[in-house]
Amino acid sequence: MIQIDRVSKSYDGRRVVDELSLSVPGGAFCVLLGPSGCGKSTTLRMINRLVPFDAGAIRVAGEDVRQIPPEALRRRIGYAIQSIGLFPHWRVEDNIATVPRLLRWPGSRVRDRVTELLELFRLDPETYRGKYPDQLSGGEQQRIGVARALAANPDLLLMDEPFAAVDPVTRAALQGEILRIQRVTKKTILFVTHDIEEALLLADAIAILDRGRLAQWGTPLDILERPASDFVAEFVGGKASGLKLLSLRTVADRLRPGDDAEGEPLPSDASLRDALAAMAARHTERLPVVDATGRRLGAITLADLVR
Repeated sequence: MIQIDRVSKSYDGRRVVDELSLSVPGGAFCVLLGPSGCGKSTTLRMINRLVPFDAGAIRVAGEDVRQIPPEALRRRIGYAIQSIGLFPHWRVEDNIATVPRLLRWPGSRVRDRVTELLELFRLDPETYRGKYPDQLSGGEQQRIGVARALAANPDLLLMDEPFAAVDPVTRAALQGEILRIQRVTKKTILFVTHDIEEALLLADAIAILDRGRLAQWGTPLDILERPASDFVAEFVGGKASGLKLLSLRTVADRLRPGDDAEGEPLPSDASLRDALAAMAARHTERLPVVDATGRRLGAITLADLVR
């Protein structure tokens, strides 16, 4: 879906992106991760030509982005940012419909698409379509911002720290929503964050950047278990990375089949981190495990978590 080939960008003589090469497959949820100033947001903005690049090539679905008029390119790519950027004097329906109307969709199709997206984000269409942005909570505004980015049904969605400005509870809810929506729609998402926990939760693949270069590309598990450098190891948690690994493995991975235990059971798809938290809260070293239907599968012990 996206091929970045030896792309470079400098500002005032300072190299911000340095011969970066990266390939994001179609349908992937890829996170660009790294410290502030490592080139994450610049890379994202070069893809939809909000920022010109100095050298190299970027292709989206096989097409060189420099051969596509910028306005046409941006209408094909959804873009969601931290500041949301909703038009304050437009209703929710009008904000979501911005790009479809620019593409001259028929009015009935636009209305149907607005309804579809509001329902996708679990916002009642009749309640929300006529509201204005200042009548929405921060989380609702962010949902509308992402809905607007998806309105013209782009295959690619670029997201630049879209949940950084909301409170932790709302942020967790929004992370769950975007994961659910990506699984439903199969969109390719390139998501920028500096938060390793957010990256581990969302990503199929993570690209870690360091001073404009690719430090490592891989699955969350690959990067935690086999960091490519001291920089990567330290960035993803250093000595605390073991706790992060617990969040990526499930109870089913360490299950003792047929073993019996007392107490409220854990679902087999719970993370080992959830299991550790449950054991600490219940003052126990052994918990029963059940499948999605409630059938007993066995048990997991504290020793299994560090095995």
